[in-house]
Amino acid sequence: MREIVLDTETTGLDPKTGDRIVEIGAVELLNHMPTGKTYHQYINPQRDMPAGAFAVHGLSEEFLADKPVFGDIAQAFLDFIGDSKMVIHNASFDMKFLNAELTWCKKPKLPMLQALDTLEIARRKYPGASNSLDALCRRFAIDNSARTLHGALLDSEILAEVYLELIGGRQPDFVLSVVPNNIETGQNGDFRSTRRPSPLPDRLTKTEIAAHDAFVKDLDGDSIW
Repeated sequence: MREIVLDTETTGLDPKTGDRIVEIGAVELLNHMPTGKTYHQYINPQRDMPAGAFAVHGLSEEFLADKPVFGDIAQAFLDFIGDSKMVIHNASFDMKFLNAELTWCKKPKLPMLQALDTLEIARRKYPGASNSLDALCRRFAIDNSARTLHGALLDSEILAEVYLELIGGRQPDFVLSVVPNNIETGQNGDFRSTRRPSPLPDRLTKTEIAAHDAFVKDLDGDSIW
């Protein structure tokens, strides 16, 4: 099962008032485990960068000026996502921006059913608690010390770890079919049982064997065993 853990950074809170996406980061999971394959793109929003947004992610107008516009990277982004489930923290926020950008460049929208919201999962699991990404990192003892500013790729990598904890750990389904090589023993994960070179020694004493034989002889002849 392929999943994409995704995060975006924007110029503000609402595309309806002119805010745009400035960064997309995504991490590929296969059977709930990171594959090492990622997607990362800075985007020129073709507008100014509000001070409040700059304080969050540190992406300036000058830095983004030579980056591609969303329409230039839209198809590559859609190709990376495919029909995989998208794991997003506060999915409604990112999805409204992604679909606004896709609409503006005349690309098909991403269905909301394709998104899995980790914020909703966390709220159901820990009602009344703080369920921000930083709070969940503290809860699960995940190192987020590199997160001095928000960054789409870094946040998606951290969210991937949080997501795995939310669903029960790194092997929630006990998928043990793929086991890495054991460096110490040189054995791999494809274990096959074999016949012992010599049988195990009998653990019964002669007295116990004789007592069992006597017990069996005294059994009724109609016994099924």
